[in-house]
Amino acid sequence: QVQLVESGGGLVQAGGSLRLSCAASGHTFSSYVMGWFRQAPGKERQFVATISWNGVGTYYADSVKGRFTISRDNAKNTVYLQMNSLRPEDTAVYYCAADASGIVTTKGSNYDYWGQGTQVTVSS
Repeated sequence: QVQLVESGGGLVQAGGSLRLSCAASGHTFSSYVMGWFRQAPGKERQFVATISWNGVGTYYADSVKGRFTISRDNAKNTVYLQMNSLRPEDTAVYYCAADASGIVTTKGSNYDYWGQGTQVTVSS
């Protein structure tokens, strides 16, 4: 069982930056693929970014490519999402997720564990 706790959300003006963190419990963190997803009010959950177990492989949604960076520190059992040049349309609850299969995927249904989410609000 893996528990995920996100932090770092908040209110920021358009063009600003935020860094989200997701701390994981358990000694198998380094074997998991980690992902970030988001859900805006009235909309479906959306893939944002994912990272392989060793941090070498990353993949981003087109809407965030070039602005967001996912990274991980396996020694700290933590995955990060650096968000730059934020836009009002980035406003959502952001969730981190862990996939035990080890296969990098953008499909939320493939992820086994989810955090409780952190709110990101970007004002115009």
